[in-house]
Amino acid sequence: MTTEVITTSIDDQPHDLDPNKPLVQVKDLEVSFKTQGGDVHAVRGVNFEIYPGETVAIVGESGSGKSTTATALMNLLPGNGRISGGQVLIEDKDVAKLNQKQMAALRGHVIGYVPQDPMSNLNPVWSVGFQVREAVRANGLATGRKEVEARAVEVLQQAGLADAERRMKQFPHQFSGGMRQRVLIGIGLGANPKLLIADEPTSALDVTVQKTILDRIESLTRARNTAVLLITHDLGLAAERASKVIVMHKGKIVEAGPSRAILADPQHPYTRRLLAAAPSIASQRIGATVAEDGDDEGVIELASIAKERHEEAEAHAGKAVVEVKDLTKVFSIRRGGFKSEDLTAVDNVSFEVHKGTTLALVGESGSGKTTAARMILGLETPTSGEISVGGTRLDAAKGKELFDLRRRMQPVFQDPYASLDPQRSIGAIIQEPLKVHKVGNAKSRQARVEELLEQVALPSALAHRYPNELSGGQRQRVAIARALALKPEVVVLDEAVSALDVLVQAQILQLLADLQTELGLTYLFITHDLAVVRVVADEVAVMEQGKIVEAGTTDEVFANAKQPYTQRLLDAIPGSGIDWGV
Repeated sequence: MTTEVITTSIDDQPHDLDPNKPLVQVKDLEVSFKTQGGDVHAVRGVNFEIYPGETVAIVGESGSGKSTTATALMNLLPGNGRISGGQVLIEDKDVAKLNQKQMAALRGHVIGYVPQDPMSNLNPVWSVGFQVREAVRANGLATGRKEVEARAVEVLQQAGLADAERRMKQFPHQFSGGMRQRVLIGIGLGANPKLLIADEPTSALDVTVQKTILDRIESLTRARNTAVLLITHDLGLAAERASKVIVMHKGKIVEAGPSRAILADPQHPYTRRLLAAAPSIASQRIGATVAEDGDDEGVIELASIAKERHEEAEAHAGKAVVEVKDLTKVFSIRRGGFKSEDLTAVDNVSFEVHKGTTLALVGESGSGKTTAARMILGLETPTSGEISVGGTRLDAAKGKELFDLRRRMQPVFQDPYASLDPQRSIGAIIQEPLKVHKVGNAKSRQARVEELLEQVALPSALAHRYPNELSGGQRQRVAIARALALKPEVVVLDEAVSALDVLVQAQILQLLADLQTELGLTYLFITHDLAVVRVVADEVAVMEQGKIVEAGTTDEVFANAKQPYTQRLLDAIPGSGIDWGV
C-alpha cells in the first residue's frame, strides 16, 4: 500500500482574499464558433460568480456548453471560437481584453487546470519529470536546474504521488490512470492558483480511485483557500463535492443554486431528467416512485428499470448458461536481466450465469474481471479450470465446434470508437459477423442490418454513415447491434457504459434491459461502478486481486456487504453518504 506524502512550501500558504468579493464574475457570457454553415452559439447568456474557497459544479450532458464555459474562463477556446458577448472577470480583469502575455501570467498563478483525459494531455514520448519541470519553468516557480528539479518533485509529492523522485524518470504509459491524473493535479495546483478548473477529472477512473483523487483535490484546495470549478455530468458527484450547482442545457443555465436544495427539489425538467438518469443517485432510491409529469416526457428512470429487472429475475429459474469452475490465469511478467515472475491475474474463480439474467463482475482495475471475461470469450487461454457455455466445455471444443461456440457469445467493449473500424460504414460493421459465420446472402444480411438498427433504436439511414459521424451513444448502440447480429445466447459487456454521459448511459441501460426481456439474453456485465450494478444486475460477484471475495444477489450485497473491500466500493459511489430523502 502506497503512502501519500504531503509537503508544503512557502508558495503554498492560504490565499488571503476577501470572502465577500467574487473571485470570478461571468456576466451574460456568449461563446460562438465559426463553421462552414455559419456561427454556432455554444454558450448563451451565462451568468454566475465564484467566491474564494468556494466549490461550484457545472453539470450537464455532452454538448451542454459546460466545458466551453470553462475554457472561456481561461481564454483557451479553439481557433474558431471566440467570446462573442458578455464578460469573464477574474480578479476584476476581463480575460477577453487581455493580451497573450497577460493571459500567460493569469494561467497557472491565478487559474489552474486539470483536464479530463490524462493520457491525451501528457505527452507519451516525454518523461513525467520532463513535463512537470516544463510546467514549473513556465510558471516561474523556480530557476536553475536543481531548484526546478526539487520543485517538480515537491509538486508530485503534494499531489499524493509516493516515491515522486523515482517516478520522475518514468513515462505516462508506465503510470496507472489514477497516477496520471495525480500528475495533472500536481501541475494544475503547482503554482498555488486561486481558482482550479477541474474538467471531468475522474470520469474514466474506478470509483475508489475517483474518491481518492477528489479527496486529494479537496484537501489541497481547502488548505490553500482555493476556489474550484468542477465540470461533471454526475449529479451525485456534484452534490457530494460542491456547495453550489449550475445546470447547463443547450448552452444556457437552466437552474442554479445550493447543491442539496436543487437535487432535493429540482425545478427544471432537464434537471429532473439528469436526476432520474444518474445511477449514483438512483442506487440510493431503488423502489422509490417518481411522479410522472408532463414536462418529464422521455425521462428514463433508472430506479424503475432496476425494480423491473429484479422482479423479472425472481421469475427466472433458468439453468446456468455459463459455468466457470476453479478458473485460474497466470501471466509470466518479464523483468530485467532475462528474468521473469508469475502474476496470478485470476485465482481459482467459480461462478454461474443463469439464462435470461445478468451477473455483474465488479472490482477495481487490476482485480482480474476483464481477464476472466476474455477467457470466457476464448480470447485468453486459462492456466487451469473449466468454462462451459450451454453445456459445452470451452477447452474441449476444437475447430468448427469452437467456431460455433463463439457465435453463441458476443462482446461489447468499453470504447465503441476503438472497437469500430473507422474505414467501414455502419452497415458493413454490423454485417461483418454474419459474413464471417457465412449467415445468409447479401439481401438477407442487409435486411438483418435494418432489423438490428431498429432494435437498437437507430434510423436505417445510419447504415451508410461512418463511426466518426456518430455520437458516443450512437456508436455504442452500433456495437450492441453488431453483438446481436448472430443472435447470441450470451453477451459480455466490458465497461460498456463507463465512458458515457449519464443521460446516454441511461438510454443504453434501458436498451439493454429491453433487449434482454425481448430476446431472452444472458449478460455478463464487467464494471467497476457499483451504482450501475444496482440498476442492471441480478447477481454480483466482487473481485479483488484475482479472487471472488463476495457474491450474492444484488439486494443482498448492497444491503449487507460482508467484506470491507465491498463496503469500500459501496462507500466510494458518489453521493452515497447523502440522505436523498426518498
